[in-house]
Amino acid sequence: MDFSVIIPARYASTRLNAKLLQDIHGKPLIQHTYENAIKSGASSVIIATDDTRIETIANDFGATTCMTGDHHTSGTSRIAEVLDKMSINDDEIIVNVQGDEPMLGASVIEQVANNLAKSEMKMATLCENVIDKN
Repeated sequence: MDFSVIIPARYASTRLNAKLLQDIHGKPLIQHTYENAIKSGASSVIIATDDTRIETIANDFGATTCMTGDHHTSGTSRIAEVLDKMSINDDEIIVNVQGDEPMLGASVIEQVANNLAKSEMKMATLCENVIDKN
């Protein structure tokens, strides 16, 4: 099964300046997210950004990037622009992995893609039950 991962990556974070470029164990946060997406077995992983600083860093570690407009209010909107710009087929399975999720495991990304491939659903959101242990 083929699927692609698109990582929306906005520079202008409101709570932590340049969050995606912050160093975590010698690599920018966005690189950790990208590397987990690569490990998922995706046929392609694209970082979608509106900022040349993120584009430059991503290209430096070997990522495919797509420059998008700065008008987007959500990662989903940014992904829609990438689908159009890169002429990605409507039947392609796309997994949206937010740029600031470096701990999202490759197996979870693959699970989302597998779940979409096995169903008639057009979209799915990853979630987990929260259990209050108190």
